[in-house]
Amino acid sequence: MHRVDTIAAVATAPGRAGIGVIRISGSGASGLLQTLAGKLPQPRRATLSRFSAADGTLIDQGIALLFPAPRSYTGEDVVELHAHGGPAVLRLLLQRCLELGARPAQPGEFTRRAFLNDKLDLAQAEAVADLIDASSAAAARGAMRSLTGEFSARVNALRDLLIELRSFVEACLDFPEDQLDFLGQGQVISRLEAIHTRVREILATARQGNLLREGVRVVLLGQPNVGKSSLMNRLAEEEVAIVTDVPGTTRDALRRELILEGVPLHLVDTAGLRRTADPVERLGVERAWAEIANADVLLHVIDASRKTEDPAGEVVEALPERAIKIRVFNKIDLISGAARATVKDSEVEVWLSAKTGEGVPALRSAILNAAGWQELEEAPFMARERHLAALAGAATALQRAAEHTASPELLAEELRIAQVELGAITGEFSADDLLGEIFSRFCIGK
Repeated sequence: MHRVDTIAAVATAPGRAGIGVIRISGSGASGLLQTLAGKLPQPRRATLSRFSAADGTLIDQGIALLFPAPRSYTGEDVVELHAHGGPAVLRLLLQRCLELGARPAQPGEFTRRAFLNDKLDLAQAEAVADLIDASSAAAARGAMRSLTGEFSARVNALRDLLIELRSFVEACLDFPEDQLDFLGQGQVISRLEAIHTRVREILATARQGNLLREGVRVVLLGQPNVGKSSLMNRLAEEEVAIVTDVPGTTRDALRRELILEGVPLHLVDTAGLRRTADPVERLGVERAWAEIANADVLLHVIDASRKTEDPAGEVVEALPERAIKIRVFNKIDLISGAARATVKDSEVEVWLSAKTGEGVPALRSAILNAAGWQELEEAPFMARERHLAALAGAATALQRAAEHTASPELLAEELRIAQVELGAITGEFSADDLLGEIFSRFCIGK
């Protein structure tokens, strides 16, 4: 048990509701409940209780639940008070808990205690927040897979294989006179290749989960009056942006969140890119370039009916290299053109009409393909950037290990690095500052 002080917090969202929950954890939780309610309920049994103030007046009547350690969420004594969900009632109840010796919980402190008391590993703890924040059914399923330990189980299985392989290699270092000759027999090489393959497979699945968690930032750009706002409205399936024939109508970035096959899209419409003397429009153009710099996918919208526009002009040259670019030729309804999507020299072009909707489904597919989304037979694990970095680091270390099979010392070191990278995912190797960063992003009461 890492902590014994008692913490309390409102565990339900702010606002008015039929029910509100206060969660308490720590060595003083049971005594606090006995004083507050006048009696202790049987463990894990919902019990109707009266919650009283210090002078005996009734604060509220609700349900009390007691989860004695270690069979609780945090591994400590945990109490839940299910009261009426009015903000004033919950404030009075929480204040009474603080009067009885609890202190306010920090963001994520309940889940951090669960991790420190070995109720969850670090990947599972992160999945708690991911499940709460899930913006689609696919994201929720992925978070639940991580929360139930499937992601951790696969990582731990790889770690066990690495430990076994390290024992062979280090045996050669410890007993060089025996030589064991497993290097020459190819045993290490074949095992190393198998582990490397499995790491790459998990990394590919984790990247899909990261897309579900982080989403894709898609920015529409182009000259004025090419139909960016119309395309924004078509993709969002609602009138988000004002559409007129007046150039420069869009002055500031417009944003809309939407879900495409379970993947969150953060869609941004920007001001038309052109030189202008209008100070307001010029500020809009500057903000457009700021949005472009942070995009994952850029939709360069071009008016297909204009013969004079050069799609490879100065706008294209100024676009950031890191972003994936899709060239969108809009207004094909004005030239009697056919909707189509083509790939030429690694450049994707989509011809469509934002006005009629023709060709828009092809654009949606192109966005998902550009972001790297693939349909999987099973829900991907919910993954964070640090998980991807750790898996990539392990894969790199294993690649280096394959280059040093003739040198047991270097081979052993690369295998150790790979094990440390995998251990960082579940928290086997973790720094206090990393834990502080992770749990500070949780909501209070979780």
